[in-house]
Amino acid sequence: MDSAIQQSCRECALRPDRVFCDLPINVLEALDGVKSTIICSRNSTLFREGQPARGVFVLCEGRAKLSVCSESGKRLTLHVAVPGEVLGLSAALSGGLYEVTAELLDDAQVAMVKRKDLLGFLREHREACLHVVDLLSQDLHIAYERVRSVGLGRSRRSRTQA
Repeated sequence: MDSAIQQSCRECALRPDRVFCDLPINVLEALDGVKSTIICSRNSTLFREGQPARGVFVLCEGRAKLSVCSESGKRLTLHVAVPGEVLGLSAALSGGLYEVTAELLDDAQVAMVKRKDLLGFLREHREACLHVVDLLSQDLHIAYERVRSVGLGRSRRSRTQA
């Protein structure tokens, strides 16, 4: 990871198109107070599977490959994260270990919020807390769909098709 820069979330032109970034102005100002924005080079690793979660990372620019490793050392790519995605959220909230490895595919700008600061921020800002609940719920539904697809060899039909 390279040099630190400061960019206000409030002034980001791409903010309205991003789930976590589309918060009220006063909440974004509070987020600016607890985050660090860094520029990272391609192939940098934000965190590794099995490491203690030290915080969350919001991709501002660039992409990140999220992968897991088998016992034999084989890597499986689960997802390619794009700008606006929050990485390491469930691990940081639970105080556990990162479940995946996040490696940058491009030069990237990343906002990092330390776990302790994140918890305080969420306690004080209900709107952000509700966004986090929504993000975790989406992650859970995606995981259910993947298990269904792998285990049953099919995707769930939408309710309108039933």
